[in-house]
Amino acid sequence: MAFTSVNPASAEQVWACDAWDSAHIERALAETALATPPWAATPLAERCHLLRRAAEVLRHNIEELAGLITVEMGKLRAEARAEVDKCALACDYYAEHAPAFVADELIPSDAGKSLVAYQPLGAVLAIMPWNFPLWQVFRFAAPALAAGNTALLKHASNVPQCALAIEKVFGDAGFPRGVFHTLMIRAAQTEQVIADARVHAVTLTGSESAGRQVAATAGAHLKKSVLELGGSDPFIILGDADLALTVRTALNSRFQNAGQSCIAAKRFIVVDDIADSFLAQFKREVEALRPGDPSDETTTLAPMARGDLRDELHRQVSDSIARGAVAVSGCAPLPGPGYYYAASILDHVMPGMPAYEQELFGPVAGVIRVRDEDEALAVANASRFGLGGSVWTQDSARGERLARQVQCGACFVNGLVKSDPRLPFGGIKASGYGRELSHHGLREFVNAKTVWIR
Repeated sequence: MAFTSVNPASAEQVWACDAWDSAHIERALAETALATPPWAATPLAERCHLLRRAAEVLRHNIEELAGLITVEMGKLRAEARAEVDKCALACDYYAEHAPAFVADELIPSDAGKSLVAYQPLGAVLAIMPWNFPLWQVFRFAAPALAAGNTALLKHASNVPQCALAIEKVFGDAGFPRGVFHTLMIRAAQTEQVIADARVHAVTLTGSESAGRQVAATAGAHLKKSVLELGGSDPFIILGDADLALTVRTALNSRFQNAGQSCIAAKRFIVVDDIADSFLAQFKREVEALRPGDPSDETTTLAPMARGDLRDELHRQVSDSIARGAVAVSGCAPLPGPGYYYAASILDHVMPGMPAYEQELFGPVAGVIRVRDEDEALAVANASRFGLGGSVWTQDSARGERLARQVQCGACFVNGLVKSDPRLPFGGIKASGYGRELSHHGLREFVNAKTVWIR
């Protein structure tokens, strides 16, 4: 069985299916190839109408879809509902704004008339992760479909029911057959799909190693790619920060989705003057988190998605402690069934430790103490990653100045780092390239064609 759903709260298998064979893959690619030209020719108003219908389908089925997310990857039920609702918001956003985003751009030149026309590329393959099994897909699909592209989805192998449910959402909304297609294929089969002439571009959200492989394959075939990879976001706390707000947001940023988010705060860089005060308040809040069944509305700490992920996280934590980090809270798997890891804090994290150098993809906060603002910035930028970051200070001008210097794709001042359909999302350095969301995301998968008329 190539695709298996295992409930992270119980470690019990709940569903499974085989991967497609070559004949099944060929039928899907042929169907999408057949659907691509007429979908590009479909009036934009009709494409936007169908996106609004997809939003309605999502909202109508919010409990069923949220339940599926919770069962397959362990997300808290309230967080799963919020994820489904955010997908609907993205569909509505692009239904409203796509006409402006793809409108011809008139540019004066030596021509009688010259313009840029934004035209779809064709079929785009999306290789998506399990941690936000609906949102990661819809934040690609809504702009891509609005622009007139068709979409192929290769989803993570542990969320196959979510993958099929997404295809059903688009089908129930009235999208023509083949415009959005879920491919039940293994990672080893993905290379042949990227190479297929009927696929025109590829986008991936996933690990750095997966990004390198996909970029190499896409590059070998001269196909556009967008990569959103890992992150180790700095959370810079200056001496004049509002500690109550800072601690409250730090808790949410690090421990929502059991810490399994690329843009979660992971490196808490705190100036010495307030480090002890921050840590004392943060520790109280972290130790108040309640692990349990993610479908129980009173649970506040979800399980991790898979056992191997929990084992890798604990290896990173143990290695960091062996190198001198101080275990303040947790720092161990929780006993009993399921893939639970204690909400954890590591203090005195230093260079050379996994908690300093690597991405900790789970409920572990690493605290790095620094002398001042200058050292905080230097530590924040001393990372392979560059996805997101945040700065905490009551001086907004100081915060903006520092935010402009943090090397990342998005930096928030006194706010939770998040993706928003209105704003571009993506990273630099080992966190990938290209952008999703806003008009920038829509235009990643269009041909910006110059038209010059004498």
